Amino acid sequence: MKTTLRLRQGREQVITAVIYNQLPNVIYNQLPNVIYNQLPNVIYKRLLGNSQFSGIIVMSFHGEKAMGLLFKSRKKESKEHQEHQKKAKVISFLNQKGGVGKTTMCFNAAVALQKTGKRVLCIDMDPQANLSLLFNVEVEENDYSVYHLLINSIRELKPLHSPALTSEVIKRTTSGVDLLPSSQELSGFELSVSGISGSRPLVLRRFLERSGLDELYDFIIIDCPPTLGLLVVNTLCASGGVMVPFRPDEFSKKGLNHLYDVLDDIEDMGVTEIPEVLAHIPNLVDARRKQEMADLQTIEDHLNEEWEGEFKMVSPFYNRSQLVKSQSQRKSVFDFSSKEFIPLQEQFNELATIMQEWNHGQN
Repeated sequence: MKTTLRLRQGREQVITAVIYNQLPNVIYNQLPNVIYNQLPNVIYKRLLGNSQFSGIIVMSFHGEKAMGLLFKSRKKESKEHQEHQKKAKVISFLNQKGGVGKTTMCFNAAVALQKTGKRVLCIDMDPQANLSLLFNVEVEENDYSVYHLLINSIRELKPLHSPALTSEVIKRTTSGVDLLPSSQELSGFELSVSGISGSRPLVLRRFLERSGLDELYDFIIIDCPPTLGLLVVNTLCASGGVMVPFRPDEFSKKGLNHLYDVLDDIEDMGVTEIPEVLAHIPNLVDARRKQEMADLQTIEDHLNEEWEGEFKMVSPFYNRSQLVKSQSQRKSVFDFSSKEFIPLQEQFNELATIMQEWNHGQN
């Protein structure tokens, strides 16, 4: 039996991806952090210390005894480092209503976090794949996406499994942010998992845990589709925090109410803790329109009443041409050095600060 150990140098740490081929079932079924029933399977772990590695090392193991020793050694190591491993802060950008600039908010906020030296993974959970496009990643017809990884993580869906590997699906972008891209197949996720006996709302959460991605990054930022279906429920169940962009109009007010209803439904299900709303983000605000400013005040008063003053609303993002310019060029606002982009850069840095100062689930 041959086991290939791939070592690649990361920005701040060394990551190993161990690919197991033809594992004995007794060992295969016990391994943690595995994309189940997929060969080869990828296991990630963090190497502590300052060692720097590159290249590929090939090691051979013969017989079940050797594999048992490998498993025993890994189990001891993971237990040894468990207390030192901090889980990523998982934060989703969500609003049921489309056209509120949610994806642009998610994109620039992720880049702002990366600029502070944080390891950031973005997950595009919207079948429209607009976040992937902003990162200049276009998934072709035969390419794999987050959809295939989610399906591969469900044992009962083995007939639908593909040879997609997490390490190959993750894209390293020029911004320094890693990306799990979306694809049109993601629109069929709800139908694909409709017959499984496991908890459908927890597919994404369990995938992040089993793949070890929640230990590789400081932040996992998720862009949601403008719906309240199973994809959004999965995202909310996987998230600890939520950022809520909205436009100041009556439709957004209704969309916010629907979001809070879904959070209540998740709490009623009792499958996980509901995520914390970290901030409401007024976006694409036109200060020249009196009605729009009045609607913004109405929404703020409504939130103040619903949350009894315990809510966070950041300063409005005005409808600036600079934001449109950066989006059309598939660049973040931090890619521009002109003075006119400084106010936007400061606002996105404020969002990054909110996410960094939030300590939910952190030691």
